[in-house]
Amino acid sequence: MEWLRQRIEQQVLGLTGMALNEIDFERPPGEPGLFGPQSAIWPVHGDFTSMLCGGISALLLQMLHPLALAGVWDHSSFRDDIFGRLRRTSQFISATTFATVPDAERLIDKVKAIHLRINGTDTDGTPYAASDPDLLTWVHIAECSSFMASHLRYRRTVVTPSRQAQYFIESASIAERLGARNVPKTPQAVQDYLEQMRPQLRCDDRTREVAQVLMTTRLPGRVAQTAGTILLKAGIDLLPGWAQDMLDLRLSPLEQKMVRGGVHAIAAVIRRSVRNGAYHCAMRRVRAEQ
Repeated sequence: MEWLRQRIEQQVLGLTGMALNEIDFERPPGEPGLFGPQSAIWPVHGDFTSMLCGGISALLLQMLHPLALAGVWDHSSFRDDIFGRLRRTSQFISATTFATVPDAERLIDKVKAIHLRINGTDTDGTPYAASDPDLLTWVHIAECSSFMASHLRYRRTVVTPSRQAQYFIESASIAERLGARNVPKTPQAVQDYLEQMRPQLRCDDRTREVAQVLMTTRLPGRVAQTAGTILLKAGIDLLPGWAQDMLDLRLSPLEQKMVRGGVHAIAAVIRRSVRNGAYHCAMRRVRAEQ
């Protein structure tokens, strides 16, 4: 059944930044990158299934901020190239987590330069800029809080408050390199921040259209489509209750139970099949003799 394992791995990695073939995660030997394997961020970002569920949840949550939505609406090709966007976002996360320091810093500088070109005006006349420190903090916290929530639900390797805080501290260092400020760095501070941001959030026709594009995206292949539908619903299930209400996206208790069981089943297959993801390659790099 090796051919089947390879086929599953090929399909999975085809959705990630690995498909871009722009970073060598296995060289040079012994280089730990910005964090190294003893960090909290490596096991969280190293699990494809929980990261994909968390990423879906993060995107839905991020789009509730009108200025974050405006930037995507005006400057992104999400309608026509959602998989390309997924690969580029995945590449940034995997590179800053697992790649060598020079590669991580190169990607950070590249994204910072892109952010400087993204600006405009929201529908109500409010100006926005992707480089705005407060907006960067929102995007980061929406993302990393979703990754952690998904990891705790589907992977359960980072469970103590201190280990969770380590994850938020480590991930915040990337956000700060991009220009974010006042980034929360403990589980409680993250939850407090999300509550404090609620008055600034809204769901309008554009928000619903982005959500509709995401929720109707289909992976190639019948089996992959079924798995993709489960993972998309898992992303909804990870949202805070108030965010689900704003988006009018709710799962019934039975659907919730079926989705969570389905994700665990999918994750078991993917974890057995994927052996050459960014995490695996970086582990081989770190363990290799100089």
